[in-house]
Amino acid sequence: MPPQLIVMLTHNDRTVENALEVFNSSQDAPVTHWGFKDRGLSVDAMKRLAAAIKDAGKIACLEVVRYSTQACLESAKLALACGFDYLMGTVYCNAVASLLRGKPIKYMPFCGRVSGSPSVLEGSISEIIAHGRDIAGRGAHGFDLLAYRYRGNPEKLARQFVDVIDLPVVIAGSIASFTQLDKIKEIAPWGFTIGSAFFEGKFGDLSIPEQIRSVTDHMNSQTRHTTLSTRNVAPPLSQGKRER
Repeated sequence: MPPQLIVMLTHNDRTVENALEVFNSSQDAPVTHWGFKDRGLSVDAMKRLAAAIKDAGKIACLEVVRYSTQACLESAKLALACGFDYLMGTVYCNAVASLLRGKPIKYMPFCGRVSGSPSVLEGSISEIIAHGRDIAGRGAHGFDLLAYRYRGNPEKLARQFVDVIDLPVVIAGSIASFTQLDKIKEIAPWGFTIGSAFFEGKFGDLSIPEQIRSVTDHMNSQTRHTTLSTRNVAPPLSQGKRER
C-alpha cells in the first residue's frame, strides 16, 4: 500500500478562501485524508469545512504552524471544537498532549527545531531523530516531518527518520514534483502532504481533482524507483505504529 496522500486545501500556508468549494468539487478523488490550516478562514467556516469533510466519509486534519505553548494550546482546543481527526504541526507541548489524551483525535507534532512562516526545519539529522524518540513516548501518535523545508538533505533526513522512528510519519513541506513523489515511494512513510502545488498546477495543466488523481495514480504505479516491501504497508493511524 503506498503512502497516504493528505490533500491540503492551502496555498502559501493559508487555507484558501474557496476551500469548501474546492473540496466539494474534488471529494470523489481517491483520497481519504483532507486537511487545512488554522489561518485563512473564520472559526465558523473552519467548522463547516471540517464537517463537510467528515460528512463525506473522509478524515479531517488540521495543520498548525504555531510555536508558543499558549498558541499551540489554543490550536489544540480549536481542533477539538471543530471535530478534527488529526492535529498536525505545532511544536510538541506536554500541555497539548495532556489536553488531547483520551480524546478522539491524533496528535502529530513537528519534530526538530521549527521556526518561521513558511516554516523552516533546522538541526542535524541525529538531533531531529533524538527529538522524535524523546517525544514519541510522551503523547505523540506520529510526526509531521517538514523534510522538504529542511536546511539540509531532505531525502536523507526523511529516510533515516522513517527507518528508526516506530510511529507513523507524514512528510510535508513543498512537495511539488513527480521526482519527489518517487523519492517518497522509496522512503515509504505513512503519509505525505500536498497543498500549494495543486493550486499552482505543478502536477499538470489540469483541474485540482485531475491533479489529485494524477498523483494517486503515480503513487499506485510501479516505477523503477519503487521499492516493494512491508515498509510500504501503512496501517491506519489508530493502530498506533507503522507496520514494519
